[in-house]
Amino acid sequence: MANVAFIGLGVMGYPMAGHLARAGHSVTVYNRTESKASQWLEAYSDAAAGDLFAAPTPAGAAADADLVFACVGADKDVEDVCIGAGGAFDAMRTGAVFVDHTTASADCARAMAAEAEARGIGFVDAPVSGGEAGAVNGALTIMCGGEQGNFDAAESVMQAYGKSIRLLGGAGSGQLAKMVNQVCIAGVVQGLSEAVHFGMEAGLDMKAVVNVIGKGAAQSWQMDNRASTMIDGEFDFGFAVDWMRKDLGIVLEEASRMQVSLPLTALVDQFYADVQKMGGNRNDTSSLIRRFRG
Repeated sequence: MANVAFIGLGVMGYPMAGHLARAGHSVTVYNRTESKASQWLEAYSDAAAGDLFAAPTPAGAAADADLVFACVGADKDVEDVCIGAGGAFDAMRTGAVFVDHTTASADCARAMAAEAEARGIGFVDAPVSGGEAGAVNGALTIMCGGEQGNFDAAESVMQAYGKSIRLLGGAGSGQLAKMVNQVCIAGVVQGLSEAVHFGMEAGLDMKAVVNVIGKGAAQSWQMDNRASTMIDGEFDFGFAVDWMRKDLGIVLEEASRMQVSLPLTALVDQFYADVQKMGGNRNDTSSLIRRFRG
């Protein structure tokens, strides 16, 4: 078992850190809101096989860790917990590895990897897919970028909450792969929204229709998991519109830099902006259908 730290106990990080505790690792957590860290300690103390601690700073959490995991908000948050005041990099021992599960830009990942290397520590950008349910169930897909040795040091520990873990290239490759993931999701959710709306307007029993077509070429994870809740007008199932717009903004900025055209992604991003204007900021991503059905 390893000494690990986990920085950021949000919707995703809270259960991910919990899986590490249940797996028997000694876990030190840091969260910007200290009460959340105290809540986490209480929630997992009975299930933990190793020691659990909370630290007042990222550096305090990282000081004795073999591996430091983070899942925070965006580029600025990653920079703050890595190299800001009280940042983890200042305290990490030589040879320790920082694994960033935040969905951030590839440039941020490359910059943090270079900074880590200069300090004699490892860095892996490792954004995740699977949403809150994937985090709770320990079934996340983890897309990684970095050096092979750093990935190897972290892979077996990430298995506590990951069902599919793959190194896809050098620093930034994990973030680029996550961008590909979000482009795919955006198009599929929009298509499903239009299909469900069309079928309901046609007077079809859409749950029966989905049951039939979900066994054919139209099948997707979104159809299996979100078509029914779309039909029922329920949008409280994890990954929020605000987060999706943040992610698509990263995608579109990278595409602009690369001079790659992503017309459908840009259009769906604006559709999500419409949902935000309707007050759907915290709705899950399937709420695109609200543009049709209110």
